[in-house]
Amino acid sequence: MTFNQRSLEKELLDGNNIPFQEIALNMQELNTINRLLGGHQITIAGFKQLLLNRKSISVCEIGCGGGDNLAAIVQWCRKHDIQVTCIGIDMNESCIKFAKQNSTLLHITTFICSNYASVVFDQKPDIIFSSLFCHHFSDTELPFQLNWMQNNSVMGWFINDLHRHWLAYYAIKYLALVLSKSTLLKNDAPLSVARGFTKHEWISLMKQAGITKYSIQWKWAFRHLISFHKMAQ
Repeated sequence: MTFNQRSLEKELLDGNNIPFQEIALNMQELNTINRLLGGHQITIAGFKQLLLNRKSISVCEIGCGGGDNLAAIVQWCRKHDIQVTCIGIDMNESCIKFAKQNSTLLHITTFICSNYASVVFDQKPDIIFSSLFCHHFSDTELPFQLNWMQNNSVMGWFINDLHRHWLAYYAIKYLALVLSKSTLLKNDAPLSVARGFTKHEWISLMKQAGITKYSIQWKWAFRHLISFHKMAQ
């Protein structure tokens, strides 16, 4: 395994005809990993950077999976007396089905089964974000995604995704082998790291998208938090 370049191998989750039970188990275990390894805290950190002093906010996650990131944001907002409405977008029907079945937030969350690029908002969300989503795309596809978030958000956007590093790869590989019951997770967790990004690659992607004055922060455990605040321009 070499980590000089991003892997081009597709994850199992990106395949077709995966039984719902396997998707559900994968979503449950991803939620546990996000909670235990600080993924949700990184999402909250990105959200807070854009929120400023707002007491009412709308937020959209593209590639929302089972909706655990949105749930983490809602829980944080409730603790801090902030009114929030959410949109979760994912093109995987089983992910959206799982999100709807397991969400206690349907009164403030709209889940949409669609390619994010096909969604046209009646009212643009204040914040758009993604978590562990960008690494599913090629370098040629990502500048469009960055511009889409730029054009469809009112206040800005942020990304929570993986730093490609040998230590992160082998750590999650063996952790998944020991703790996971999901075939998808055992295969995709290390592969997602191999498909992740270095800081230099993020800088190159931003340049291709024509985006300036963004922020890139390294976060434990081996993630990058990239954010762009329109109000700061």
